[in-house]
Amino acid sequence: MKYEIQLCKAGESDVPGPEVYWMRNWNTWERLNFIIAVVRGGGKTIVINTGPPADLSSLNEAWVSGYGDPRAAIRRSEDERPENALRRVGVEPDLVDYVLLTPLQAYATANIPSFPNATICISRRGWIEDIHAPLWPTHVPRKFCIPDEVLVYLETEAWSRVRLIEDDEEILPGIQARWVGAHHRSSMAFFIATETGTVAISDCFFKYGNLEQNIPLGVMESLEECMRSYAFIRRSAKMAVPLYDPEVFERHPAGKIP
Repeated sequence: MKYEIQLCKAGESDVPGPEVYWMRNWNTWERLNFIIAVVRGGGKTIVINTGPPADLSSLNEAWVSGYGDPRAAIRRSEDERPENALRRVGVEPDLVDYVLLTPLQAYATANIPSFPNATICISRRGWIEDIHAPLWPTHVPRKFCIPDEVLVYLETEAWSRVRLIEDDEEILPGIQARWVGAHHRSSMAFFIATETGTVAISDCFFKYGNLEQNIPLGVMESLEECMRSYAFIRRSAKMAVPLYDPEVFERHPAGKIP
């Protein structure tokens, strides 16, 4: 099975350079995009990540306070609201078949209830270690991983549609999920078969420079996982797409990967 990929911008933010490039780019800021990937093929529509919350105030308050700079706030136009971004590329949320999540952070999970008929694919390891039984204290409060109302939705109304995926599992023919860690316990890489070859989509590298120059991600939980995941992605995929790099839309005009 071969798929087509459409990338949609759902907002932007700026972060200090060392958050993107480990121990580098001091005193600089890096622009991040929040990208939703739409994957279509074989009569299925798959969405990777659901975009930041409708109300950005709590998340932005935490980020601006944490970084000590208003540049850290998420900004977006009306066209970049997830529902508008998706409809602009012909995707109606209630017709989406699968939602794949990486990582379990509010900028990826906040709009899960907008997809009432989708199977929701979450790393089993991340579901346990990021949400229900962390192995150690984390720097992100749980409500900023999955907002309270979304967690209730997942555990009750949507539970029959939640699919906890293993560290290496086929989601559909031509779509393989692999746990990569590095960024969060719930970080996955999704390997998608396309006409141009296998495309890897992940959050374990924020920008092309991480993967292509082998520079570790700054905000990571394991250097070993980071280096291992980069090596695996480079040898397993013809093309890799970071979920935060504005350069994605320069390399792929209109966000299309045939």
